[in-house]
This record gives sequence, C-alpha cells and structure tokens, in this order.
Amino acid sequence: MIHIFIGYDPREAVAYHVCANSIIRHSSAPVALHPLSLNNLRTFYAERHTDGSNQFIYSRFLTPLLMDFQGWAIFMDGDMLVRDDIVQLWEMRDPSKAVMVVKHDYKTRLKQKYLGAKNEDYPRKNWSSVILWNCGHEANRVLTADFVQNATGAQLHRFTWLTDDLIGELPKVWNWLPDEFGANPHAKLLHWTLGTPSFHEFADEPMACEWHRERILMDYCLQRGIG
Repeated sequence: MIHIFIGYDPREAVAYHVCANSIIRHSSAPVALHPLSLNNLRTFYAERHTDGSNQFIYSRFLTPLLMDFQGWAIFMDGDMLVRDDIVQLWEMRDPSKAVMVVKHDYKTRLKQKYLGAKNEDYPRKNWSSVILWNCGHEANRVLTADFVQNATGAQLHRFTWLTDDLIGELPKVWNWLPDEFGANPHAKLLHWTLGTPSFHEFADEPMACEWHRERILMDYCLQRGIG
C-alpha cells in the first residue's frame, strides 16, 4: 500500500479531486489517499501561521507524525496532475535519506499567483511540494505537531532540521512546473505552481489541456460520452 498525502484547500477543492483521480487512473499498485485538510487535523494541530498561499503549506510537515513515524509516504500539493504510474516514484525510496525531493533552482516569472497571493523567490523554492518521506527516519522524529506549529516557513520549507546529506534528489520530471518551465512531454508529474488551471487566469497555461481533460474524467459517468 502506497500512502499519499495530498494538500487540500477548500478554495480549490476541485484540484484535490483531479489530482487524486490522475493517481488512481495510472497506479499499478494499491494507494491510500489522504487529504491534508485543516479541519481534519484540529484535534491535535492548530494552524498558527498567518502567511502562505494555501491551507496545507505547513501541514505537509505532519506527514511523518500522521504515519506514526513508520514506513514511507508521499506528499504532494493539490495543484498537480500525475501522468504516469506513481509506483515509479515509490521505487526511488532510498533508506539512507530522510526525505527525497526535486531540487529546483529557479526564479519565478510572476510575483503574484492565484487569488492574489504573493509569490516570492527563496532558497529551495518548491522543494517541499513533492516529498518522498522516510517517515521512520530518526531525523524526522522532531516533526511533532508542536514543532510544526511553532517553526517558521524558512525552517520547514528549507528542511533545516536535516543535514544536506539526508535530502535525496528526485528527477525533475516528478515535479515539473509547466507554468514556469514550459511544456514537457516527458514529465511524470505536472505542477501548476502559479495557479491550477481551474482559475480562469491560469486556464491556458502550458499543458493545462491535460488538467481540463482529467477534470472531465474525474466527473465521468458511462452515460456521458467523452471525446
């Protein structure tokens, strides 16, 4: 069973469901999908941060805790589309690493993204948007609810609780940013980091047609045809 935690924000709930559908359609192994929704976490976690463009910007770091600090899990933002078998990503697990991420190094083309949120450049930007978590790694045991509640964005998103040798690297095709880098027919996972194509101002971003088709498939019923 592959446990996958997906960021959920009620302001763009459709993004979660489209992402989940794309995973299910392509996976050759059983998957357990977990929406990271703040209202599901309120018995033990209170979001105290006031910055951030979405509601799961900090809760993603609770993944090891939610897994009882055992085994492996995947986290991904909700504004994504999986184009290939998630098992391929799963098989890249390296037990010597605490996390594995795509190590982006770029400057954004827009200073404002969806819903008017600020979009600033910072070190290790978007590293935390896809994380292959080694939840049982000793170094990740620091990620308690209290730690995540009180840590800064810089501390968390730059993985400062880890030494660099514990941060493994994934191929860029597993966190491809078409709205920043352009189209890539070889991408395994698409991430519209500036705004999901559900928002009208981002509806025509590179490769957005694939997201719109996945949305139709997510809403598919045999009694309705699809082209």
